[in-house]
Amino acid sequence: MGQFIALIVVFFVIVTLFKCVRVVPQRSAYIVERLGKYHKTLEAGFHLLMPIIDRVSYRHTLKEQAIDVPPQMCITRDNISVEVDGILYLMVIDPAKASYGIANYLFASTQLAQTTMRSEMGKLDLDRSFEERMHINSEIVEAVDKASGPWGVKVTRYEIKNITPPQTIRDAMEKQMRAEREKRAMIAESEGDRQARINRADGEKQEAIARSEGEKMRRINEAEGRAAEIKMVAAATAAGIREIAEATQADGGINAVNLRLAEQYINEFGKLAKTGNTMIIPTDLANVAGLIKTASSVIQNVPAK
Repeated sequence: MGQFIALIVVFFVIVTLFKCVRVVPQRSAYIVERLGKYHKTLEAGFHLLMPIIDRVSYRHTLKEQAIDVPPQMCITRDNISVEVDGILYLMVIDPAKASYGIANYLFASTQLAQTTMRSEMGKLDLDRSFEERMHINSEIVEAVDKASGPWGVKVTRYEIKNITPPQTIRDAMEKQMRAEREKRAMIAESEGDRQARINRADGEKQEAIARSEGEKMRRINEAEGRAAEIKMVAAATAAGIREIAEATQADGGINAVNLRLAEQYINEFGKLAKTGNTMIIPTDLANVAGLIKTASSVIQNVPAK
């Protein structure tokens, strides 16, 4: 019997000593109460407690925690119900305040984030709520962090995960976006057609200018060519006349002219006879010599140069 009692005493001592030893993990903190009253905070490492009178009442992690904020219904300023959820990031910076400042700081932070979310969403229209996510996040962080100061908790950030409007609103928004895309497509198409018309008109204008310039240069060239041709023909005619005049002044020149005139007269008269059955014969046809004599007298009266 005495041995049994001794074993019980030894077991009780071992259990008591085991309870007096505490090893706190890294980035953790334990709250020790002595006789029901806060005594101290145990940080990472090895610690010994007073048996019977000391006990670990709270255990806190000092790591940053991510808390899922459940979805909730919010009413926007334009009276549209939307479902919003998010993630709240916080960390314990004062374990004693987190233990005695509030019963459950996780639940309290989540509820405060939800109420602030409803308040901020009520200030915005539905369209702006999608654009003002960063503003909503910052407002929630500021409100929750200010309230959680006495709790020994630091709120680092808040992120909205989803903003889900009703199905009817989503259908209307989809139609609106489709109409906006079609509008932009039509505007882009019309701008492209307008630019194409401008480009074609500019091309036609440049083509007309180039064609008119070409036509102008062609006419100038043709005029210059005709002028040069006239000058050359005139020069050649003048040279021929001068040569004829010089030839008539030489020995036998008049006889040659008379012969040439007689030949041409006869040839032209012969052509006249071939063109028709009726012809008019000059009364002085027999006197061809008189005609030649008249022409010769004209030539002789031309002064020599």
